[in-house]
Amino acid sequence: MVGIIMGSKSDEPIMQKAVPVLEELGIAYEMTVSSAHRNPDRTGEYGRTAEARGLKVIIAGAGLAAALPGVMAAHTTLPVIGVPIASGALNGIDSLYAIVQMPPGVPVGCVGIDNARNAAVLAAQIVAQTDPDVKARLEAYKQALAAG
Repeated sequence: MVGIIMGSKSDEPIMQKAVPVLEELGIAYEMTVSSAHRNPDRTGEYGRTAEARGLKVIIAGAGLAAALPGVMAAHTTLPVIGVPIASGALNGIDSLYAIVQMPPGVPVGCVGIDNARNAAVLAAQIVAQTDPDVKARLEAYKQALAAG
C-alpha cells in the first residue's frame, strides 16, 4: 500500500526507519532505489504506475537538490511525503527547502530531516482514512506512544 523510494542506495539506512512502523501497523510496502537525475525514465514510470500497483501513498527520500519527491508528485495523483536526507555541505537544509518549495499544483508533504519514521506514521494516517483495520491499529499505536 505504501511505496518507499529513494534516490540513492546510500539513503537506505534513513529510509529503512519507516519499515518497522509500517510492519507494526500491518501496512504492506515496497521499497526501491531510483534517482530522479540518473534514472529519470524509470523514476517517472514508478510514479505513473504506482496506483495500478495498489499503492495509496508514496514516501520519497532524497538529499541535496531533493528532486525525487517533486518528480513523484508530478507523475501521480497519490499523496507524496518527502523525507529530506541530511547530506552535503548544508546537512539536509537544502533538501528540506527543495521539498517544501514545490510549484503550485505539485504539492509534496514533508517531514523533518531524516525522519522516515514520521513519514511512515503520516502514510499510515492517509491509509487509515479508507482502511478501518489500519485505523484501529494506528489508534492503538498512538495511544501506546502517548503512554510512554
